[in-house]
Amino acid sequence: MKKKMIAMVMTLAVGMAMAGCGSRQTVQSDTSPSGETAAGETRTLRVGMECAYAPYNWTQSDDSNGAVPISGSSDYAYGYDVMMAKHICEELGWNLEIVKMDWDSLPTSVSSGAIDCAIAGQSITEERKQSVDFSDPYYYASIVTLVKKDGSYKDAQGLSDLKGATATSQINTVWYDTCLDQIEEVNKLPAYETTGTMLVALESGACDLICTDQPTAMAACVAYPDMKMLDFTDTEDNYEVSEEEINIGISVKKGNTELVDAINRVLSKMSKEDYEEMMNEAISVQPLSE
Repeated sequence: MKKKMIAMVMTLAVGMAMAGCGSRQTVQSDTSPSGETAAGETRTLRVGMECAYAPYNWTQSDDSNGAVPISGSSDYAYGYDVMMAKHICEELGWNLEIVKMDWDSLPTSVSSGAIDCAIAGQSITEERKQSVDFSDPYYYASIVTLVKKDGSYKDAQGLSDLKGATATSQINTVWYDTCLDQIEEVNKLPAYETTGTMLVALESGACDLICTDQPTAMAACVAYPDMKMLDFTDTEDNYEVSEEEINIGISVKKGNTELVDAINRVLSKMSKEDYEEMMNEAISVQPLSE
């Protein structure tokens, strides 16, 4: 009898210990305005991003300017996306966890529940909406061209002036998949994995131009003073893109309407001017800007 009692106590103790070591509660379909889980714990929003896409997000070695630790790393993440993630969590009373991952793995990680959402400068396209749901836009980014100040295309006034250019951009973006093909006789190089590597390609002379969005180009011109941004937005000789391709949203697992609604409640209190102010702050403190 004594041996049975000891065995029961040990079993109970092991069970309690395992419960105490359970995984952290993340925000899935049980979101609520209270900021707490059913067990009364503060919720943690697991946010995925590249941490290599300034000014939207980047990696740094310390917590300066309010940077957030990257999960499983000694490094920190900051940038517009981190600032927005912090603001959302502060408004909702949630904790924040930043998860660094490759650009291509973001949609599958959201769909599988490995992360709660991706705040990573993603355009809200119909193709992406087949696999994930999106929040309302948290930024509106026009598409522009980056060239060298002393390059052959520095005085281009429209898309037709870029004829025959050697060009590239980042993989799986509207910039590469849609925009570059609109340049007549373009010599389209393979796409680059990150914005950092595509910028190096332009800086090194591997290409004549890259296509990107305005915030990325503005940040690049700060980091690389010999680069020039060409914005044809107010002309008729510009890239042809739909509104959805310049609206930047937060992707969430399909069907998780509660999380989308919670995020949208926060975004509804912000204006385009708020977004611009936040983006300008991110650009001012990005790596290489000082």
